[in-house]
Amino acid sequence: MKHFNSILTVAVFAMFSYSCSSPQAKHEKMVREKLVDSNATVETVALFDNLWKLSDNHVLFGHQHATEYGRGWSGDENRSDVKDATGSHPAVIGFDFMGFTRAEQSEEAIQREQQRLAKYISETYDRGGVVTICWHFTNPVEGNSFYWKNSPVRAVERIVPGGSHHEKYREILDRIGQFAHSVKGADGKHVPMIFRPYHEFDGDWFWWGRSHCTREDFIALWKFTVSYLRDDLKVRNFLYAFSPDCRFNSEEEFLDRYPGDEWVDMVGMDNYADFGRDASGSLEAGIRKLKIVTDYALKRQKLAAFTETGLESIPDTTWWTKTLLHSLKDTGVKMSYVLVWRNDSRSPTHYYAVTKDHPSLANFMEFYNDPFTLFENDLSDIYILKP
Repeated sequence: MKHFNSILTVAVFAMFSYSCSSPQAKHEKMVREKLVDSNATVETVALFDNLWKLSDNHVLFGHQHATEYGRGWSGDENRSDVKDATGSHPAVIGFDFMGFTRAEQSEEAIQREQQRLAKYISETYDRGGVVTICWHFTNPVEGNSFYWKNSPVRAVERIVPGGSHHEKYREILDRIGQFAHSVKGADGKHVPMIFRPYHEFDGDWFWWGRSHCTREDFIALWKFTVSYLRDDLKVRNFLYAFSPDCRFNSEEEFLDRYPGDEWVDMVGMDNYADFGRDASGSLEAGIRKLKIVTDYALKRQKLAAFTETGLESIPDTTWWTKTLLHSLKDTGVKMSYVLVWRNDSRSPTHYYAVTKDHPSLANFMEFYNDPFTLFENDLSDIYILKP
């Protein structure tokens, strides 16, 4: 019997050694070493790896709040304005943690919003789409807005470790952690999410903006947020995205408030100004900034993304190909996805994606049909890791 047990032990060890040295295991280990969370779920590892591979020859198209509401509608089942126009949802759909992270909020309101949001996120995953989350975080110290002009209270220094409102901040992060653990697909797996907190921090419009906190406090806030979610709350299905606005002209300026490679999975940029919003904007400057993001990502083996852009109301009917597609396809830029902002359900002018009767639809269909762009119907097995 002892001899048999010895043989069995050797056999099991041999099988384990083989599995660990297989091409699949080696590849997974290599990808995990790039991530903020080396213990991320296999599906999250696969998402990172497949976005990296796809960005060699493609860009995924994204739209904020695409399936939650659109022009003239809200809450319709399995609908988006992009799907109405093309037959496919966007490949990437943006959501927001804003609705369940206000400091003073009833448990009933928190649960109601979490259940609503979880439905849309899990449906996106089940269809094979990609989820990204921004966070328009209401000032947790004082006020009812994420905009500095409506809540002009310095909060970052108070919610970092040692600050007067740090415990309150931990409680809010607890809600995010609980939500991350609760959202699963039909396969029972936790849905991977690209979490993009504290975006556009180089501007002054949000309470976490450049003028409202020191560089040191912003970096401390970022590091604590990631470490608390990853290490204390054991969230294993987040990739972490760092995205300033467009107020940089060099890699050094881009990295001014960067917390370090070990705290970031994706680098990106929000830029409306250079892509048609501002008369003073310059497409050449916008492309140059995308190249700065690309070059840093390649050098540090991070994903890169054009995390927000768009032209409100899309008055330029050739914007999709002559501005956006050109910038992403013909310039040496390598972005995993590009996301345009939301289509308000009531405003006649606040929208960034086409509808089926918009004057730019024909040009958008050129953008859609170009092999370089990917929509949800084009994706396959993005949550399966392949050597």
